[in-house]
Amino acid sequence: MSISPQTHAISRNPATGEVIDSYAFESAQALEQSLARAAQGYATWKRTPLEQRAAALVRLGQTLRANADALAATITAEMGKPITQARGEVEKCAGLCDWYAANGPQMLAPEPTSVEHERAWIEYRPLGPILAVMPWNFPIWQVLRGAVPALLAGNTYVLKHAPNVMGSAYGMLQAFQQADFPAGVFEVINVGNDLVSQAIRDDRIAAVTVTGSVRAGSAIGSQAGAALKKCVLELGGSDAFIVLADADLDVAVKAAVAGRFQNSGQVCAAAKRFIIEDSIANAFTERFVAATRELAMGDPTQAQTYVGPMARYDLRDELDDQVQRTLAEGATLLLGGGKAEGAGNFYQPTVLADVTPEMTSFREELFGPVASIIRARDARHALELANDSDFGLTATVFTADLARARQMTAELDVGGVFINGYSASDARVGFGGVKKSGFGRELSHFGVREFCNAQTVWVDRR
Repeated sequence: MSISPQTHAISRNPATGEVIDSYAFESAQALEQSLARAAQGYATWKRTPLEQRAAALVRLGQTLRANADALAATITAEMGKPITQARGEVEKCAGLCDWYAANGPQMLAPEPTSVEHERAWIEYRPLGPILAVMPWNFPIWQVLRGAVPALLAGNTYVLKHAPNVMGSAYGMLQAFQQADFPAGVFEVINVGNDLVSQAIRDDRIAAVTVTGSVRAGSAIGSQAGAALKKCVLELGGSDAFIVLADADLDVAVKAAVAGRFQNSGQVCAAAKRFIIEDSIANAFTERFVAATRELAMGDPTQAQTYVGPMARYDLRDELDDQVQRTLAEGATLLLGGGKAEGAGNFYQPTVLADVTPEMTSFREELFGPVASIIRARDARHALELANDSDFGLTATVFTADLARARQMTAELDVGGVFINGYSASDARVGFGGVKKSGFGRELSHFGVREFCNAQTVWVDRR
């Protein structure tokens, strides 16, 4: 019997092209059962003492570490992430659980304030079941960085994962079960777009969170708005990586290569537009191309591999089309520039130079192992180029003058700025974007309160 992507979620190994597994989309009746469990689970979970919810997160972290090899192998098989990076993703998720278990409860503590003749404070109450529509590029981290703080706050979580990483989704579900979370606290639904829309409209869903493309965020966000549901959107990015003339070039190049080619370039908050001050552009470019040429591309199950296959064949075709359009528009090809020969969904690490604002790779997000080098006359011009984008996720500034970097930070229209480093996410600091990169914040105290009802309580002292 043939397997159709219209009726099944298909997990395909992008390194070989072989189908790993397929999962028939669930019926409306199965969705109803999942939503009912999430609602019933919420009725119990929100009344579970906070310290017990924190203890459950500790167990989840322990379970993730105990199953790290299996989870990492699933990530690598399903979306091609090099195995060393996949293991790092699992460990990062375990650390997230530990950090929120230790620090999250104080973020949910009542906040007192002084009001004349009265006493008032803010209580952080959960909202209810949260519907999460998640992508494939960080199959576990993207999910848990939103789920863990929301669950600590007393919400329950209903995950609609990307169809090509359903093995990872069910691996997480198993981890929650092994960590003795109550039924309904973490649910996985495998449904088509029509039933996603039905879930958004369902009164039992209190809010929606989406990580994905601008197109997906716009569609789901509009449905959530029509249903008067709170929504957090973490969407695409075309992050600027600015290198000024006084920067340490060796450090900047090393960070630039890592910032562009980690996860085979499939990162929303990744350096994509390299904006280099003109006086050092040739030197930077020469070193950057040399370092990129040395990256090990190949079998993602091997520890030495840094660049694996792209996760989906259609996305590789789309990336190649963007590269070819950019070259036709006048960019210079310095390295790569096409699909790798042989089996698997590999794309050559590619460097484009002489990119200007009217070109495709400047205007669009290139979600794969492709870097665009843009020359800036000076720091002011670099800022103008960085902000000349529909996106506003993160940016990087490399310079020896920290005071100037701080000044530039204030003028960058992005959710996060990295000075002399490259984009990253960490439980201890908030993460999110502006413009078409979305709205709302994840991680830190922002993440634990994002899906809370900030309830004001007043007591008349008289």
